[in-house]
Amino acid sequence: MESLDGATEEAPRIVTGVAEFDRVCGGGLVPGSALLVGGDPGIGKSTILLQTTAALASKGRRVLYLSGEEAVAQVRLRAQRLGLAQSPVALAAATDLRDILQTLEAEKDLACVVIDSIQTLWSGALESAPGTVAQVRACAQELIRFAKRSGTTVILVGHVTKEGQIAGPRVVEHMVDTVLYFEGERGHQFRILRAVKNRFGPTDEIGVFEMTGGGLVEVANPSALFLTDREDQVPGTAVFAGIEGTRPVLVEIQALLAPTSYGTPRRAVVGWDGGRLSMVLAVLESRAGLGLGGQDVYLNVAGGLRVSEPAADLAVAAALISSHFGTPLPPQSILFGEVSLSGSIRPVAQSEVRLKEAEKLGFTTAMVPKGTKTTDSVGLSLRAFDKLQDLVTALGS
Repeated sequence: MESLDGATEEAPRIVTGVAEFDRVCGGGLVPGSALLVGGDPGIGKSTILLQTTAALASKGRRVLYLSGEEAVAQVRLRAQRLGLAQSPVALAAATDLRDILQTLEAEKDLACVVIDSIQTLWSGALESAPGTVAQVRACAQELIRFAKRSGTTVILVGHVTKEGQIAGPRVVEHMVDTVLYFEGERGHQFRILRAVKNRFGPTDEIGVFEMTGGGLVEVANPSALFLTDREDQVPGTAVFAGIEGTRPVLVEIQALLAPTSYGTPRRAVVGWDGGRLSMVLAVLESRAGLGLGGQDVYLNVAGGLRVSEPAADLAVAAALISSHFGTPLPPQSILFGEVSLSGSIRPVAQSEVRLKEAEKLGFTTAMVPKGTKTTDSVGLSLRAFDKLQDLVTALGS
């Protein structure tokens, strides 16, 4: 037995060369770790993993891409479209777990193997069909055991359900070291790689990619890209300064109020929590006196990003108030803050990081909660609000 204060070395990293992927993983792949990557069909899971393995192989690492859904010829065609046909990535197509393990055991100095996907594999020790709970659990367990024993990084691709969760037993998410979700709206070119679990790095870290004809391109400055072609001085729009993992991200929130033609007003939300929107609407009506109960409400987070932190409450409220009065927000302004049920506006964490990102992108004004702490290095003009009613008065006058 050992104590908690014993000497421990930092987990070694294998840098793939795809900076956004390495960021989400916590600095690179950890030898002997198991990663699970999920996402909607056609969102680009196979593309990002093929590009990542090609970048890793170009550094002299031995990499194997094993497909259970496509033939080797199909993978080669995708590689040709992406301009990766000359990359020294070993390809194989198989679904029998026994054959796969024998192939992996015979490989020497194998740095990384991609299994696309775990739901297609089957073990002869079980009578159930591929994709069933028992098969997925058993195959994942054997592959994770191989990863720990050999020091090879194993990346498993997982199908998702219509609710967006990785299909199969949730125990697989507990077994692996890292769980990544590849997100994005079909109508947008942006794709978000998000870590929801990481034993070797921060969770909720994101990597941003842009889908192009030549594959996925890294976006080093997502704030500038999410705000591209933004129309200033338009009622119902507000710029939210958020934090995704360790990275500040500025994104536009759009709101539209319209008289309802139905008995029950509609509440349509894209990129935010519908329950949180209902709460903000209730606070605006009960604490700020805005009559929004008879109007349809449409809320959208531009660019396909999904925002989950409560710090977006103030920006959402401002967009709704702006749309209600038909008055645009002050030019070049950003907002952040949490709204409570009493109508008060509460400070949020990492306010200075948010403000510095906004200043870097040319914003001049920040509408923030009262009590927000900053230093002299922040050059933005701050407008502090204590109650949501104060914001309504400021925007409605």
